[in-house]
Amino acid sequence: MDSTITYHRIATEPDVVRDPGRGTAVERTRRAVLLLLLTLFVPGAAQLTAGSRRIGRIALAVTVGCWFTALLALIMFFTMRGVLLTLLTQAFVMWLVGVVLAVLAIGWLILWLDTFRLIRFSLLAPGARPIIAIALVVLMLLTSGVLGYGSHVVNQGRGALGGLFGSGPSIPAVDGRYNFLLMGADAGEGREGLRPDSIHVASVNENTGESIIISIPRNFQNAQFSEDSPLWDVYPEGYNCGNECIINFLYTDVTNDHADLYPDADDPGAEAMMDAVSGTLDLEVSGYVMVDMDGFAEIIDAMGGVTVESGGWVPYRGDTGGGDWGDAWWGPGEYTFDGEDALSYARSRKFSSDYNRIQRQQCIQQAMLSQFSPQTVLTKFGDLMEAGGNIAETNLPQSQLGSFIDLAADAQEHDPQRLVLGAPDFGDGGELFSTYPDFDQIHQRVDELIEEESASASAVSPGLAPFGLFAPTSTGVSSGTAGPIAADAAEEDEPPIEETTPPTKPDGSELTAEYLSHAQEAGQTEVLEEAASTNYLCDPVQ
Repeated sequence: MDSTITYHRIATEPDVVRDPGRGTAVERTRRAVLLLLLTLFVPGAAQLTAGSRRIGRIALAVTVGCWFTALLALIMFFTMRGVLLTLLTQAFVMWLVGVVLAVLAIGWLILWLDTFRLIRFSLLAPGARPIIAIALVVLMLLTSGVLGYGSHVVNQGRGALGGLFGSGPSIPAVDGRYNFLLMGADAGEGREGLRPDSIHVASVNENTGESIIISIPRNFQNAQFSEDSPLWDVYPEGYNCGNECIINFLYTDVTNDHADLYPDADDPGAEAMMDAVSGTLDLEVSGYVMVDMDGFAEIIDAMGGVTVESGGWVPYRGDTGGGDWGDAWWGPGEYTFDGEDALSYARSRKFSSDYNRIQRQQCIQQAMLSQFSPQTVLTKFGDLMEAGGNIAETNLPQSQLGSFIDLAADAQEHDPQRLVLGAPDFGDGGELFSTYPDFDQIHQRVDELIEEESASASAVSPGLAPFGLFAPTSTGVSSGTAGPIAADAAEEDEPPIEETTPPTKPDGSELTAEYLSHAQEAGQTEVLEEAASTNYLCDPVQ
């Protein structure tokens, strides 16, 4: 009861607050705590109460302005999210935000130093001095330090985004859809020898965010071009010179021999790839993102790894035991991969096929997106920006970045439909659909997916990724020859898909990595191919 009366007197009697010499040791300590709390929650209030009222009024006005701005941003996030994100991703606005954060950090630091003066440490009890001093330093770091770091991060992000995104014209939606080409390639081969090994098209509804992901095998042949493409005159019947004209070689071909056909393009090879997938799918693709697959591992490392549930046996180059280096195996189970292992897992096709690899690539991509949290951005933003700025190339303009992020948030509320231009969606691997594609059948299937889009599943996935295009979804079960459709529709229109039986040893017992290593030493290729036959099974772990 006495302590409550004393604290109330400290807070209400200006003589004690403004002149701590009039109070007891306990009152002076509580006065110090009060000034710290005021500077923390209402910057400027401590100066109004016990110091310069002029400085206090200025600081309090700034505090109220910051509260108002934060409240306005919160309201805009729920009512005008696209406008807010567009503003926050503009170079000038990011520069301005960085400057404001730096000024606020300095201003708050000045208030803390003034609060240190107002506390009058010489009047505190000896035992209270170190406690108040440590509290002051900690609060200073949590406020001014965080704001200063925030200013650095925003400025770093502004530089990275400016280096990654261009200032070109906006990319329009076509027939209500944004169509993006996503490519993964090896920078280690050199620019002239660069070939995209991972080729995907993301088609996103501009109003609902529902999406379709179309994967194109790297050995796809006879890619088509529309009549308005610069390559129409060179390849009027498609890119059809046989095994030398698989789609991933088109990038190198145009870069080396036909760059003059795209005189205004920063990357003629990428423009040619957009033309090829546009003609092949009968979708106008106008935006692309190309990622160095080796550098892609840097982003995963910056995130702290990705976790997936693998359903099959996947071979990779590694330690086979006892320090020996060779083909090792990941068996079924849950794994948290670092960047190098994630890349090996996604790209493995030994003893299996490109189609299995495509599905594992999709799984790793989805795992990244589903596990990419705001906490990751805040705590590892610098590493992510440094990695992203080094590995990506795109023609997306920075002026549209905010609207695309807004669209991405909508897209993550829906499970994407999926299609592979080859097995298992167009026959099996033995039918060689990618070598002898039926383009009328491809166009029909794409049209069907767009028509079915309104009926696709719209369940919200947990753990949404703030910057990804797609929500996480299972890739463990093939969509079948009828194409990927919503789960409910599948139950009504098709019999349930039987669960794949995992491969076993001849005696029916479970496979082991040691058994497969011995089988490889013995040249038992059929055993290894059987073991790897289900390694397309993969699910991101939420």
